[in-house]
Amino acid sequence: MIYCRAAPGKSCKTFIPVAKPLDGVTVLVTRPAHQAEHLCQLIATQGGTARRFPLLAITEPRDPEALRAITRRLAEFDLVIFISPNAVEKGMQVIQEQGGLPVRIKVAAVGQGSARRLAELGVNTDIFPAQQFNSEALLAMEELQSVSGKRIVIYRGEGGRELLAQTLRERGATVEYAECYRREKPDVDPDALTNWLNRDELDILTVTSSESLRNMVELLNGPARSALLALPIIVVSERMQQLACELGFKTPAIIVKKAGDAAIVQAIIDGR
Repeated sequence: MIYCRAAPGKSCKTFIPVAKPLDGVTVLVTRPAHQAEHLCQLIATQGGTARRFPLLAITEPRDPEALRAITRRLAEFDLVIFISPNAVEKGMQVIQEQGGLPVRIKVAAVGQGSARRLAELGVNTDIFPAQQFNSEALLAMEELQSVSGKRIVIYRGEGGRELLAQTLRERGATVEYAECYRREKPDVDPDALTNWLNRDELDILTVTSSESLRNMVELLNGPARSALLALPIIVVSERMQQLACELGFKTPAIIVKKAGDAAIVQAIIDGR
């Protein structure tokens, strides 16, 4: 961007470039391909260059009939929890095919991203943490303290953490899973990432899932892995920060302070 340096009403003869916060900064974006566009656009708006390298693929569940079966029983539940935007996307597709959410059911989401996607689909989220976006933050909310006798269904990917369901069961709830997608390693060529690292073309990394973080490190060896582990990295939770340390990153990972792509870009600006 440039602006004209001239007195009001005078013709402009000198243009001074206006620096942007990420001018000259190249960011590795590791989100699944279908979820990377908005973050890449925001990086470009701030003057940066986004290099896309998806390290996670979202695919259909192994047992779609089981998902449809539990969705047909949604009226039996008091609360439905969506773990992630992917859970919203995949879960609501099946829920809408089955006639939509029951009127009386309460809706909870682990974070603002999931709540935002639900709103885009016309669904009001009754319970979601305003600051952190993890199971611990959701479990700390007043609405989930007294759930004895409640029936709860959690829409999530296959596998994953058991903390949410385990804690709700300890509090007296009956909890079932609706597994609506799988997380898999995408079919990517590590040569592109290796070449960027060996040519010192990356300045900072963004990783939004533990699976992606592990996949990234496992792809590389030798000088490329050493170069990777020397770069600053943006993550979205303390758990991921600890994992990055265990995987050998040289400096503590920077944790995004709030949910959303704008917060990730701000963390890049702060961490460069």
